[in-house]
Amino acid sequence: MTLAAGIGYVLLTLGPSLALFVTVISTKPFLILILLSSTLVWLISLIVLSGFWRVFLPIKATVWWPYVLLILTSVVFQEGLRLVLWRGYKKMEDMLDAFADRVAKPRLYLSDKMQIALAGGLGHGVAHAVFFCLSLLTPSFGPGTFYVDKCSYAPFFLISAIISLAFVTIHTFSMVIAFNGYAQGNMSDQFIVPAIHLIAGTLTLVNLASGGCIVGIPLLYMVAAFTLAYCGKMVWRTLTETQIRLTHQNQ
Repeated sequence: MTLAAGIGYVLLTLGPSLALFVTVISTKPFLILILLSSTLVWLISLIVLSGFWRVFLPIKATVWWPYVLLILTSVVFQEGLRLVLWRGYKKMEDMLDAFADRVAKPRLYLSDKMQIALAGGLGHGVAHAVFFCLSLLTPSFGPGTFYVDKCSYAPFFLISAIISLAFVTIHTFSMVIAFNGYAQGNMSDQFIVPAIHLIAGTLTLVNLASGGCIVGIPLLYMVAAFTLAYCGKMVWRTLTETQIRLTHQNQ
């Protein structure tokens, strides 16, 4: 029974990501490479952060401000890394466009650029899931389960899987929003991503309170739903504006 539960936790965490990979990413080898590279980069960033904060552990349970500082520094570091990745991607895009010009092929379409951002975001989400959830699931395949006093309503592994699924969604679609914001110079798209990241990270602190997961998890999924809706609206707006501009140019 615990084997089935362990597999269920894994599928709960990465099931939607697997579906996205099969339907979108796997159709283009270049996107697979982007996904793997992004996953590796974000895993390394999390390892670096954990190595830095390992010096300050253990943190007293009665003190809350170190957790806030941990989340704040993590968000700042990862958002700075996102900007570095964008600049690297921009150089790669210029190289691909230059190559397309030399061989008389069309440049990258807007949809191609969004798929690249999606693959990069999915890599970020998978790295988060591996680091914060999958690495903890080994005991869940054993003869028992584990509960914590702060949230005794469900197994610890189930809570971790549910939280990780929310962060996978947030990270995946935040990358699309951020890359589009950088490309178009849209300040609202650029600043809303760090805000979403910070809010989502801060909401995890609610779980430190007794029974906090009952409140924190629904709020976290509200943030994930908002991220998905905002990304969908942004993509629709960008594609519509691009189509109108191309129509005017052809007239």
